[in-house]
Amino acid sequence: MLSHPNVIAVQHALDAADARDHTGAGCRVIVLADGVHTAAAAAAALGVEPAQIANSLIFEVDGEPLLVLTSGGHRVDTAKVAAELGVAKLRRATPEFVREHTGQVIGGVAPLGHPKPVRTLIDVALAAYDQIWAAGGVPQAVFPITYPELLRVTSATPAEVA
Repeated sequence: MLSHPNVIAVQHALDAADARDHTGAGCRVIVLADGVHTAAAAAAALGVEPAQIANSLIFEVDGEPLLVLTSGGHRVDTAKVAAELGVAKLRRATPEFVREHTGQVIGGVAPLGHPKPVRTLIDVALAAYDQIWAAGGVPQAVFPITYPELLRVTSATPAEVA
């Protein structure tokens, strides 16, 4: 699975950004035995709290993608995020829209490694953890990173999303 094109794209993006984990080592995508399509499943497989999982959720805003990296400990308040962005409504993206804009499938959407940059918000609740985990391009792949590093490598805007 490490040779999957999506995993390679994510690892390349992490390397190009010189992304670091909580120990200061370079971030490495790892492959789990099974796919982890939810924060709870990822947390159980990794032995961490669900809130340490950075869910990558794609929304459609006026025909453009918006990536919200939210803590697995809660749900996105779409009305709150829409108000913060000054738009009428966030629409949950279809699987086809997600694949078109990220090259990845729902359940494995990484915060980076997309064909072109995607506007990104990052949940400030993730800052409470020394280490967080994000998807690596397919449902079986994840990588550890810190909040400041994820903020930096994604050029995300910090936001209260719940």
